[in-house]
Amino acid sequence: MSTHHKILIADDDASIRLVLSQAFSRLGYQVRATGNATTLLKWVSEGEGDLVITDVVMPDENVFDVLPRIRKDRPKLPVIVMSAQNTLLTAVNAAEIGAFEYVPKPFDLDDMTAAAKRALARPTDSEATKAQARALRDERLPLIGRSAPMQEVYRTIARLVGADLTVLILGESGAGKELVARALHDLGPRKDGRFSVINLAAVPRERVETELFGKGDGDLGKLIEADGGTLFLDEIGDMPLDAQTRLLRVIDGSETTINPKTGRRPNVRVIAATNRDLRALIQQGLFREDLFFRLNVARIRLPPLRDRTDDIPDLARSFLLRAHREGLPAKAIDAGALERLKAYEWPGNVRELENLIRRICALYAEDLITARIVERELQDQSPAPADPSGPVTLATLVERHLAGYFADQPEGGPPPGLYDRVLHEIERPLIRLTLSATRGNQVRAAEILGLNRNTLRKKIQDLGVETARAKR
Repeated sequence: MSTHHKILIADDDASIRLVLSQAFSRLGYQVRATGNATTLLKWVSEGEGDLVITDVVMPDENVFDVLPRIRKDRPKLPVIVMSAQNTLLTAVNAAEIGAFEYVPKPFDLDDMTAAAKRALARPTDSEATKAQARALRDERLPLIGRSAPMQEVYRTIARLVGADLTVLILGESGAGKELVARALHDLGPRKDGRFSVINLAAVPRERVETELFGKGDGDLGKLIEADGGTLFLDEIGDMPLDAQTRLLRVIDGSETTINPKTGRRPNVRVIAATNRDLRALIQQGLFREDLFFRLNVARIRLPPLRDRTDDIPDLARSFLLRAHREGLPAKAIDAGALERLKAYEWPGNVRELENLIRRICALYAEDLITARIVERELQDQSPAPADPSGPVTLATLVERHLAGYFADQPEGGPPPGLYDRVLHEIERPLIRLTLSATRGNQVRAAEILGLNRNTLRKKIQDLGVETARAKR
């Protein structure tokens, strides 16, 4: 352990000062301890200390009044707050005024030293500045990543940007296919035109033609909306056959749809994307072979995130910056956390990584994302192994879990109240993930869940679901 780190300890209880001083001295830290807030403030103002550990109630001042002054003078100085007043309000107040960690008394000494190590392991100002600069630069780019698989994608995009050819983008769900399409549009000659998107997997089959071609009552449809620009057809493998026939006419120029604003047929570049095997769909009679050949003029295959793990650090930092700009707390991420992210399989690809980063920003108080935090979230979200006989439904997963639970019970069976316990286990992650998806917006979350807002608020309280606090 390096001895250049100095810890300032403030507590009016001499025994606690002694225990903490001895513990941190044994770990190789320099330690100064005081029994009042005035001395602590003096040390901080003189530039002493790399970490402050302080009780809330001091003989001369309450630390909740002192901490804002510390934050103003030394905004990068981490402060761990400890208190015997173990209430929710104490923890909330500590978080609101910028404490790195809140540790209730009586505390476990190992927990305290672990919190101190996390605080002192945060990136230095220069490291944080470099990472932020890289994230700022990356955020301005349509795609992020410097790995070998992405370099091949970039080379293909560069060759196709000015060609105005129809392009088919292949890749797993969440890999970033729409970002590739946007890059082709934004960097090409049609950049001043409209980039119009339709996700064919999300539109009811009976409404696909209306969405694409309009219905003649002022609703012009995506095709005319994209006139002069790009029409991006996401999940093209889900397009109904009737709509495929009409799309084929658009591509070969025989479609009769007229843009009423110009009196001409729309001039669009068609870019399609899919995570499905179109050749297999052709064999099943679900996709037109002639349309496939029209779309497959130029092809870009986007690698899954597990095949470009070297890009994860840059992606994670960019998502942290984006989350902060959208109102979530600013956070850094350490090397251990990045290594754990790189070791994960990412079945949901880049979208899953971004959602995980947002969730951590919303639900964790720590300024630094560590491997412990990442591990906890990945364990909570890891799906059960897939059933090779077919797709796994929620009902199947629940049944498997309950079957194992009953198998482990004695002959008398589970204790009473099983129904409510199972509902409780399902409700909590459902509400937590919905709040994460809506970035803490309870009105929107209630709408998605189909609940009254007051009902949702009560469930959040009863289930102990952590929520992101609105940024002031």
